Amino acid sequence: MIDARTVDELARRLTELIPAGISGAGADVAENIKDALRAGLRKLDLVTRDEFDVQRSVLLRTREKVEALEARVAQLEQLLQAPKH
Repeated sequence: MIDARTVDELARRLTELIPAGISGAGADVAENIKDALRAGLRKLDLVTRDEFDVQRSVLLRTREKVEALEARVAQLEQLLQAPKH
């Protein structure tokens, strides 16, 4: 998931966009923005980069195995179709 520093940085940037007259309650606004961001991010089905990398690695290994099996099946099919003497 996105770490707290990222959420804090995004909240800070969003708070900077608020006009000066309204941002008098800056700390409250920043906290409300952080809370809203965290709530929105919790609703998303996110994974960490490490989890993503592990799954990517598993998928690549699986793809390699499937390709090897497809090649082997093609060889066996050729052997079955070869004329018998």
